Amino acid sequence: MKLLLTSGGVTNPTIHQALVDLLGKPVEQAHALCIPTAQWGHPMCGPASVRSFVAAQPPSASMTGLDWASLGVLELTALPTIDRDRWVEWVRGADVLLVDGGEATYLHHWLQASGLADLLPELTDTVWVGVSAGSMVLTPRIGEMFVQWSGAPDDRTLGLVDFSVFPHLDLFPTNTMDAAERWAAGIGGPAYVLDEQSAVRVVDGVAEVVSEGRWRRFDPAGEG
Repeated sequence: MKLLLTSGGVTNPTIHQALVDLLGKPVEQAHALCIPTAQWGHPMCGPASVRSFVAAQPPSASMTGLDWASLGVLELTALPTIDRDRWVEWVRGADVLLVDGGEATYLHHWLQASGLADLLPELTDTVWVGVSAGSMVLTPRIGEMFVQWSGAPDDRTLGLVDFSVFPHLDLFPTNTMDAAERWAAGIGGPAYVLDEQSAVRVVDGVAEVVSEGRWRRFDPAGEG
C-alpha cells in the first residue's frame, strides 16, 4: 500500500498534492471508501461524530469532503457477518481508503477481526489515508497515553511501518511538545510528532514528512 498518515486530514495544498501524487491521478477521478470504525471505541466519539465523517461535515471535510469520483462507507464491525467475496471486491475496487480517527487499539482489533488486515499486503496500488488513530493503527505502538478502549490488551497495533505517531500537536492542552517528548521516551522506536498541517508519506517503506506546519522526529534514543 501507499500511505499518507496525517494528524488532521488533507488540510493544506502540500498534503493534497502528496495525495494526488500517491493516487497517480486527480482526486476527482478516484474512488474512495471511508472507514469510521475507530470512532466507536473512543469515549469522546459517537453517532454525531461518525455522521460528520460519513456526511463530509466539518471537521471531516478534509477527508470525505474532497471531490471524490465516488465515496462509500466500509464499516469493519459489519464485515464478519458478510460474505468475504462481497466486501473484498468492494475494497479492491477502491483507489483509496479514508480511515478516520478515534481509538487506535479498537480499530486494530476490528482490522484483524474483520479480515481486512490480512488483505492489506495485497493492495499494492491502494492509498491509505489515515487521520489520527487511522494513522496510528499502522504503527508498532501508540503509547499508553493514547489507549482509551477498555478492551485493549496493550498499546500494540499493526506495525506495518517502523515508526510511531503522536498526533494533534498543540491542538489539545495535553498534546504539547513536552508531552510528546515524554511519550517518545517510552515508545522505544522512531516516532513522528505531527500537528494538523503535517503528515508522513510512505512509499515502498520510505517515509517522508509533508508539512506546512510543525512536526518533529524522535529517534529511539529520544533525540530529535
